[in-house]
Amino acid sequence: MPKKVVLAYSGGLDTSIIIPWLKETYGGCEVIAMIGDLGQREDLEAAHKKALATGASAAYVEDLREEFITGYIWPTLRAGAVYEHKYLLGTSFARPLLAKRQVEVARKVGADALAHGCTGKGNDQVRFELAAKALAPELAIIAPWREWKINSREEAIAYARSHNIPVEQTTKDIYSRDRNIWHLSHEGGVLEDPANAPEESMWKWITSAAKAPDQPTTVEIGFEAGTPVSVNGKKLAPLALIDQLNEIAAANGVGRMDIVENRLVGMKSRGAYETPGGTLLVAAHRELESLCLDRETAHYQQILSLRYAEMVYYGMWFTPLREALDAFFTSSQKRVTGSVALSLFKGNVNATSRKSPYSLYRPGLASFSMTGYNPKDAEGFINLFALPITVPLEAAVR
Repeated sequence: MPKKVVLAYSGGLDTSIIIPWLKETYGGCEVIAMIGDLGQREDLEAAHKKALATGASAAYVEDLREEFITGYIWPTLRAGAVYEHKYLLGTSFARPLLAKRQVEVARKVGADALAHGCTGKGNDQVRFELAAKALAPELAIIAPWREWKINSREEAIAYARSHNIPVEQTTKDIYSRDRNIWHLSHEGGVLEDPANAPEESMWKWITSAAKAPDQPTTVEIGFEAGTPVSVNGKKLAPLALIDQLNEIAAANGVGRMDIVENRLVGMKSRGAYETPGGTLLVAAHRELESLCLDRETAHYQQILSLRYAEMVYYGMWFTPLREALDAFFTSSQKRVTGSVALSLFKGNVNATSRKSPYSLYRPGLASFSMTGYNPKDAEGFINLFALPITVPLEAAVR
């Protein structure tokens, strides 16, 4: 039986009720809360006080924002990793970092177990636990949603009320949410039926397209070796850069996503995501790559980008393959330097300018004039390129 448990704590419904449940279930074990600041813009001091008030012996608030951006968001962006065409992985790459810091706190305080509030149907349980097993396999892992008799969010709310634990969720606003500097996710409620449109009141961050400005907004994003470094020509630190892009995109209705996705554990699920600045960064990075990457690298990278996205989604961050893929993308991104201007209008994003000192685009070759190019060369090339097609047809005639 564990004696000291470090809980990944947010102060939300699930983790709020886990502290008393752990103490009741495991003979009054000591519970320590680890609160990760990932830029969620919540009152973390209030979460700290709440953890202590509900039975935690200590609570640590860890500022992980800079590490989150430079060590997790930027590598995923450089890899061009997007899960199932739409999902920009906002929750997925946050979990390994939280688990990493949770392990570090556990070792600091001499804990013998870790706990998390992920449901038994979700992906996050895998992400937390794979990271923990990779970094500290000696620590036991407690997953209350796989043990207790609570079977729904309504029952969780009832448990909280019976233990005098204040929670924000109500039966009217039942959504499960996760926020960080990159995104805000929504699950549950009316979203559980894919036939239902999201309620407008569900969205909390990005302005609706209908209420966005009636004139386009232009923003220019600069990159160095695939990493964002500037907005509108001004160099910015990572935190300030994402904050500014979040503000610009959210005001223009950019970054709402409504997705039916395939969960790692087997079933399909429906989620709604708000990823304002991230949507701009992914779009601008993709446009700059179109200018700077040669065809063979660009096409092969698409294969590896898909694999990278799957690994991040599946929680396989601390693995040799993901680290090896990082090495590939670090190399492929060496020349992805320059800037892209985007026009934002009522939820839409369009590139209006692409510039790079490493551009592979040559106007003389791309134009309809025949300068710098001998059209007769194409004839022999076409004949050779057609051999795999024509030879079998000739054999069939014989």
